[in-house]
Amino acid sequence: MPELPDLVAYLTALEPRVLGRPLERLRLASPFVLRSVDPPPPELEGRTVVALRRLGKRLVLALEGELYVVIHLMIAGRLHWRPAGARPPARVGLAALDFPDGTLVLTEAGTTRRAAIHLVRGEARLTAHDPGGLEVQGADLDAFRRALAAERHTLKRALTDARLLSGIGNAYADEILHRARLSPVRMTDQLDDTEVARLFEAARAVLDEWTARLVAAARTAFPENVTAFREGMAVHGRYGRPCPDCGAPVQRIVHAENETNYCARCQTAGRVLADRALSRLLRADWPRTLEALEERLGSPPSPPPPAGRRRRSPGRPR
Repeated sequence: MPELPDLVAYLTALEPRVLGRPLERLRLASPFVLRSVDPPPPELEGRTVVALRRLGKRLVLALEGELYVVIHLMIAGRLHWRPAGARPPARVGLAALDFPDGTLVLTEAGTTRRAAIHLVRGEARLTAHDPGGLEVQGADLDAFRRALAAERHTLKRALTDARLLSGIGNAYADEILHRARLSPVRMTDQLDDTEVARLFEAARAVLDEWTARLVAAARTAFPENVTAFREGMAVHGRYGRPCPDCGAPVQRIVHAENETNYCARCQTAGRVLADRALSRLLRADWPRTLEALEERLGSPPSPPPPAGRRRRSPGRPR
C-alpha cells in the first residue's frame, strides 16, 4: 500500500502537471471504482484544480467551487501519468482523469478491486474521509504519546492504525520499529517514557528520510513504480537477508496479507517471534531463539557487529 512518503511523492509529481489546470473529464473504465457521486462526474468538467492534499493515505484533488476528487489507492492501486487522452490499460485500468497536458490513469493489480474514487461536495463532507490519525512529522512528543496510549495494541498495529497515526503502513512501520530497536509485538502500554521517545524520534526520522528521498526522485520523473520493497530499507522485504546493523538474518511474521519483518538480535533480544501458521505446525519444535533457529538451519550464529559500528542510513543506496 502506498504510504506517506509515496503519497507525498505523488503530490510532488502532480503539482506541476495538474495544479491550476482544468479537469476536462473523468473517464471510468470500471464503474465499481466510483463510490460516491455527489457531485456527479459531469459537474467536475472544466473546473480548475486549486489545491492538492493528503488525507491519511488518501490523495485529494481540490477543484474550484469546493468540489473534491478523493483517491484511495488501498493496497494495489497506482497512479500513472500518460499522454493526453490515453486509454486506461485493459484488465488493470480503473479510471482516467484528463487534463490539457496529460492524463492521470488509475490502475489496480490483481482481481480484488479495493481502490476507490469518491466525489465530494464541500469541505465539511471532505472531513468525513479523514481517519483522524496524528501527523507524526508535525506533532510533538506529548501528542504522539497520547495517540499511542489511546488504545491498547501491539506496536505494529498501533503504528499502522490510521485512526491513531496518519499515513504509516506495513513497510514503514517495520522500518520505524527497527530504527527504534523495539519488538513489533510489544504492547503500547508496556513502553516506558524513554522507549516512547525513541519510537517517536524513529518515526519522524524514517518518514523524513524516505519522504525526502522519494520527493527528490519525483521532481525529475513521475513515480511510476511505487513499491513497498525499496533498496535501502533495513528490514522490510528483507526476510533471510542480513540486518544492516548486526548481520543477523531478518525474520518475519506472516498474518493474512501482511508480513512483519524484524531483526531478532536488534529488536527482540534474540527471541524469534512465533509465526502463527508455522508455530502451530511445529509446536514444541518451534525455535525460540535466533541461535536455535540458526542451529536448525545448519549455520553458525552470526557474529555481533564490531564495537562502534555505525548504522547505515535507510536513505543511502546499497
